[in-house]
Amino acid sequence: MEKIRLGYVGAGFMAQAVHLPNFTALPDCEVVALAEMRPQLAQKVAERFGIPRVYATHSELLLDPDIDAVAVSAHYVHQAQVAEDALRAGKPVFMEKPMALTVERAERMLQAAREGGGRLMVAYMKRYDAGIELAKQLIDRCRQSGELGKLFYLRARCFTGNWTAGNSATVIHTDEPYPDAPSEAPEWLPEKYQQSYIGYLQVYCHNVNLARWLLNAGDDWQVTAVDLDDDAFTGVAVLRMGGVRVSLETGSLAAHQWDEDSQAYFQKGWVKATSPSLLLRNSCATVEVYRAEDGAEYSRPFPKEGWSWSFQREAAHFIHCVRTGEPFRSSGEDAIQDIRIFEAIYRKWLGM
Repeated sequence: MEKIRLGYVGAGFMAQAVHLPNFTALPDCEVVALAEMRPQLAQKVAERFGIPRVYATHSELLLDPDIDAVAVSAHYVHQAQVAEDALRAGKPVFMEKPMALTVERAERMLQAAREGGGRLMVAYMKRYDAGIELAKQLIDRCRQSGELGKLFYLRARCFTGNWTAGNSATVIHTDEPYPDAPSEAPEWLPEKYQQSYIGYLQVYCHNVNLARWLLNAGDDWQVTAVDLDDDAFTGVAVLRMGGVRVSLETGSLAAHQWDEDSQAYFQKGWVKATSPSLLLRNSCATVEVYRAEDGAEYSRPFPKEGWSWSFQREAAHFIHCVRTGEPFRSSGEDAIQDIRIFEAIYRKWLGM
């Protein structure tokens, strides 16, 4: 079969350090066009990755008849508009999370997909981490078999740290100004909390999305309690997902490595996945299983595809699904639940 011809929008940090290297390395994908509003940066990045055509705007790129699918990583507001336009043009779209900053905007994007026939995949790369895939398989098996008793609690903990793992040195920079982006936040949110909300959503949507996936919860969730500090970022939110209590523990730590894990507690043990620094290549989450009975034991199973990078695996998944028509593991229809959850968390915290 012919390669999927991909148009990429955005030439910033994530495009250069993550997505363009991964898409251009796939044997069944060809990046044929790049759209970037900063002309010098666009030309330099296109030359580095061997991209033949450069456009100043995504609107121009969408008029290119040779493009089969679109990927975008840009400012949250910009990329939401790019995705909406591409979906309305009937293109399969890969975009960075979160899919939007408001539920209203996310709903507009899904409406554009319905009108134009496009399909949206949101890049929640943790769902494609080989270690986390293994942890999910173990959690599912233990829930079905009952071998560890009832699953009663999931702890989603992230205190950030060094996420680049030294993989930022080769990113091209120019002195061109970054394009202005209009302010966008939920209308009901007080202005003094808008930037905190955007940061909270941008970082921790990963953890909420992953918890829903590990528990097969889908849209079965509710926020029961929220305790945040004055920074509107640090604290604990308690939810119910698929009938299981979930704690979202958040904060910012100046650590030399990344500090994040998801731990599912059963009555007779646990399954824990500890995530690596995001840009640490060819390293997956480590998995720990504890069994309390029969002498008590710990095990640390290693996945078959453990020496892999979640970002590369999600890119391969997108191209595979575009080729085959198979559903995306992290679709827009699913990802909108994360936006709804974060609006609900802040509403609960603010007593609204």
